[in-house]
Amino acid sequence: MTEPSTAAGAPGQNVASAKAPHGGPSVDHLRFHRRHAHLAPTFGTDRFALRAEAFARFFGTPLFLGAQTVVVAMWIAINVLGLVHFDLYPFILLNLAFSLQAAYAAPLILLAQTRQAARDKSHAEADAQHREALAVANEQRQSIAAHNTTQVLELLQQNTLLTAQTRELTERIEALTVEIHQRFVGRATQP
Repeated sequence: MTEPSTAAGAPGQNVASAKAPHGGPSVDHLRFHRRHAHLAPTFGTDRFALRAEAFARFFGTPLFLGAQTVVVAMWIAINVLGLVHFDLYPFILLNLAFSLQAAYAAPLILLAQTRQAARDKSHAEADAQHREALAVANEQRQSIAAHNTTQVLELLQQNTLLTAQTRELTERIEALTVEIHQRFVGRATQP
């Protein structure tokens, strides 16, 4: 199995230092899953494990079932028709072959199921951690939004107060202008 690729592209690249298109640091969306990457190959990464995994996967394919059916049908037909007499009825050698196959298949399948259960559990834990991180980030965003809303309301109140003060000062200036105008006009008309 190949090494899992990172969100930034190349395997092993430090994703935390990569930049997102908008200029901020990118988020490695698989960061909770990376610690469980060693569970990806079912039987490990050595040569025997990879062959055992391939063999266990082959047991469940239609090709295997079809090939086994053909081999068993030929085995029985050859022995019943008398072409060769190496395993006469009740086919003890065939039963022995099935027992041998089951002896190897069962542990491989159980091992695969156990490892798959461990992998599923680790992925579920990683998903839960990811959901928790998303919930915390969402709460932080909501807190910031509430703080910003409070600041906007305060700024609107200050703007309203400043507008009222500006109106009051404008009215006072207008009144003073009228009063000064009347004094100057009144002196100019007096002899």
